[in-house]
Amino acid sequence: SVVVTVMYFAVQIAVTIFFVLLILLIPIIVIVSFLGIIITLLSGFAAAVDNTDYASGSGASIVAVAVQEIGYHEGAGNHTKYGVYTGTDGMSWCHAFVSWCANECGYIDTGVIPKFAGCVNGVQWFRERGQWADNSMEPSPGMIIFFDWDNKGSSGPQDGESDHVGIVEKVENGTVYTVEGNSGDSCRENHYAIGYYEILGYGMPQY
Repeated sequence: SVVVTVMYFAVQIAVTIFFVLLILLIPIIVIVSFLGIIITLLSGFAAAVDNTDYASGSGASIVAVAVQEIGYHEGAGNHTKYGVYTGTDGMSWCHAFVSWCANECGYIDTGVIPKFAGCVNGVQWFRERGQWADNSMEPSPGMIIFFDWDNKGSSGPQDGESDHVGIVEKVENGTVYTVEGNSGDSCRENHYAIGYYEILGYGMPQY
């Protein structure tokens, strides 16, 4: 009976210790879980924040902005945030896309790239400042690429006026990669051979 009594009290003590520890551990578990949730949320927020220094003064800055816009699709009636920015919403918006990206980098206010409505106006702006090159050159990232689509094929005449515009992303192995707004109603990456006949030329911003 003595052994039974000792075992009984031992079990009672063990059970008491267990519940005391459980009561002490519950707040700790809750606090740790709460902190885990907070850390996860903060990590997700930090990942979502874009820390790119777009105003760093190089062509890479506008390329970084443009690349992030790939996949953006226009709304009904040609509605885009780019057109809203330039005041040309509802119209063709390739030029508005370029202007919007430039503004994100601070290049509109500093006069590096114009806020232009219409590709022809953009070409004129660069030409007037001696910042223009024809399609025979190998461009560099951040240059503004203008196209002339009014032609009759690679051997036919063009009218010399730009119909479309984009941003040079990179050049690899004789191929120019671009990011263009209003390309199939969205922002897309496209590519062309250097000297491709539909490339009118390049605006060369002085970053």
